[in-house]
Amino acid sequence: MAKVSPAQFVRQVRQEVSRVTWASRKETAVATLMVFIMVLLASVFFFVVDQVLAWGVQLVLGLGG
Repeated sequence: MAKVSPAQFVRQVRQEVSRVTWASRKETAVATLMVFIMVLLASVFFFVVDQVLAWGVQLVLGLGG
């Protein structure tokens, strides 16, 4: 692998960063909202699954239910 001077490395990094297409404020807000919604849905799903499995284990072990 070829060695690159620190100055050359910084130039290359700046060049690559200039090529990046950054998300707009609206796109970022929508993506953040979607993440929160998906986290909420996942947490509700896993809570329900946990409750059903706990009920099943209690039923099998005869601990009530």
